[in-house]
Amino acid sequence: QVQFVESGGGLVQAGGPLRLPCAASGSTFRVDSIGWFRQAPGNQGEFVARICRGGSTEYADSVKGRFTASIDNAKDTAYLQMDSLKSEDTAVYYCNVPPGLYPWGQGTQVTVSS
Repeated sequence: QVQFVESGGGLVQAGGPLRLPCAASGSTFRVDSIGWFRQAPGNQGEFVARICRGGSTEYADSVKGRFTASIDNAKDTAYLQMDSLKSEDTAVYYCNVPPGLYPWGQGTQVTVSS
């Protein structure tokens, strides 16, 4: 079993930044990559970004150039740096092993005011 705890969410103004840590625990040796997903009310969950232990990344077109994923392997923690936030980024953000291999955590709410 692997558990993920998301944090760092909050209310920010459009154009501002937030950084979301994703802390993994449990059988973390099984985790080779961490992905970020988000879900807004009335919308399907969508892929946001992915980073592997080796550092390669993948981003959704909607966030490319604005979001940056990183991993601190020693801490089993991934980070999603979000810059130039837009109102459409408002959602609950979750992390998991893509495409959702483990139980979903509580997520962290990101609200961007326009």
